[in-house]
Amino acid sequence: MLARCHLRSQLSHTHPFWLSSFHHHATASSLTRETRYNPSPHPIATSEILSSSKKRDIIIIGAGHNGLTAASYLSKAGLDVLVLERRDKIGGAAVTEEIFEGFQFSRASYLAGLLRPKIIEELQLKEKYGLEFLVRNPSSFTPTRLDDPLYAGKHLMFWNGADASNTYASIGQFSEKDVSAIDEYEAYLEEIRELLQPFLDNQCPDFSDIDFSSLLSMATSFTMSKKSKMKDNPIWEIFGKVKSQQTIVNFIELMTSPASKILNRYFESDILKTTLATDAVIGSTLSPSDVGSAYVLLHHVMGESEGMKGVWSYAKGGMGAISKALAQCATDHGTQIVCNAEVDEILFETASKRKKKDKDKGGQYKVKGVRMRDGTEIAAEYVLSNCTPYHTFRELFSAQHPFSERFMQDVEHQDYQCGAFKINMVVDKLPNFECVPNEFDENGVAKVGAQHKGTIHFESRMQELEDAAFQSKQGIPAKRPIIEMTIPSSLDESVITNKSLQQKGYHVVQLFVQHAPYDLNAEKCGAADWDAEDGEFKKRFVERNVFAIIDEFAPGFSQSVVQYDALSPRDLEKIFGLYKGNIFHGAISLDQIGWNRPIKDIMGTYRTPLHGLYLCGSGAHPGGGVMGAPGRNCANQIKAELKLK
Repeated sequence: MLARCHLRSQLSHTHPFWLSSFHHHATASSLTRETRYNPSPHPIATSEILSSSKKRDIIIIGAGHNGLTAASYLSKAGLDVLVLERRDKIGGAAVTEEIFEGFQFSRASYLAGLLRPKIIEELQLKEKYGLEFLVRNPSSFTPTRLDDPLYAGKHLMFWNGADASNTYASIGQFSEKDVSAIDEYEAYLEEIRELLQPFLDNQCPDFSDIDFSSLLSMATSFTMSKKSKMKDNPIWEIFGKVKSQQTIVNFIELMTSPASKILNRYFESDILKTTLATDAVIGSTLSPSDVGSAYVLLHHVMGESEGMKGVWSYAKGGMGAISKALAQCATDHGTQIVCNAEVDEILFETASKRKKKDKDKGGQYKVKGVRMRDGTEIAAEYVLSNCTPYHTFRELFSAQHPFSERFMQDVEHQDYQCGAFKINMVVDKLPNFECVPNEFDENGVAKVGAQHKGTIHFESRMQELEDAAFQSKQGIPAKRPIIEMTIPSSLDESVITNKSLQQKGYHVVQLFVQHAPYDLNAEKCGAADWDAEDGEFKKRFVERNVFAIIDEFAPGFSQSVVQYDALSPRDLEKIFGLYKGNIFHGAISLDQIGWNRPIKDIMGTYRTPLHGLYLCGSGAHPGGGVMGAPGRNCANQIKAELKLK
């Protein structure tokens, strides 16, 4: 055990030294809705603050960043919007929390880079609401051990902007051939990235008014008549970005190939391929050699920060700053946001008064509103769920639901595997990597160096990624999991409010760990769930499988840890409502993207078979990450139906 008791007088904490706030023990199969998620910390009497007699235009379930994005656009359009949040704070997984006194953590999501530029611009999140991004330069650092027989303490760094040329020198240590190939590889990704941009900012193209019975009928349907939906279809913008036949060939290849196939074509050094390949497995159970992993890689380089494509940044003040800016925008336009307000059920009624044309869109039922945990019913014309598809359809409806058996089976059997594990910690000194030793000030406090600013990777062989995925797929937490370390306090001093400890060299460190399966193989693990042995199983994983690896590269790191908050997949589910701990609300796999997201009956739109019920969370197109696109696109779909600007 890491004993740091002598510091407790200076650093108070709200959690045990090593364990997150989780106490209920249950196997995954025995969990009910009541035991799967934490209840509201401070449940309110909803009837005291909400008038159940007033029918709202819009109710949004969940104040995550997508729900707040939708609320901003809809209230800005003049609609009466109510956002209901189970937790005592807004943000969902894009949240900043003071887990330990004096230190602010991006407790779940931890990097910004996917938030759509249109959202930032249209909602004036920077100029009006103070959202600020801190670009990390270098963006990544891959250390090696001094006794590594292949690399002998060399390290790899990726730089941005005016310093980008430093990347070539860093790559050149390992392969001159790779230096000339990196620009070609980036151009390959950039072409497909640009091709897909219209997909991100719109619902999937609608072909419902196309007659596919013959080539002639199709050609006629594609005419740009005023009545045709194709007139404003984003498919035309996508076609306009196709430069040649090779663009289509590259697109198909990237969507269907293993990431290793693409990386092997361009590069020869294992450390470079491995560093790039980590983007291909984040939030999934895939290995780089699995079909579809190339698209996961593309998904993680789809965004931009401060005008630089594929670059990730820190949100100043933590990821909660994004949610805070969105919430301020929404409330400025009239949205009401209520925390500690847990929705128990989505209500519906027979749509007897609706026109047949509308019934074809949403079946014979329409949404009526929601029932809160305290029994209060709130009526609404539209209900938007920012929850996972599983929670929305399987847990927020009674047994008498309005959906077909096939629809519910598709929701049930969607792939929710992820394997993400998050560790938030306070350290009393910066990690000191043997291959790039720290420099110290006159007081003996380590200075922030280039090695501390970006994402730090601890894998240099592709086989390490393959082995970790193989073990995870067997229900075994990887012996050498994939670890991404970030140190936001290296650039953002605001995340440490205890200035006394900050001056002594204390920092906020975050570890995103991949290949920790939600469903454990009890026979091979000796544990049925992550909270076995009163949490000792999880503690061993953190200290033996994670901290010990970092110690190999930065000796003494584990002794520098003052406090840590470990979130297993089960914790991510219980605290943030992420079913099976999936950070994307459902796997970003080839069968669950585009028109198949979240399932094929929804066809990449946001409208569900129940009229008036929409999905606006990461489980909807175009998928997960702090992107905001599902929220914006869902709001735009409703505005279009209501003919609102």
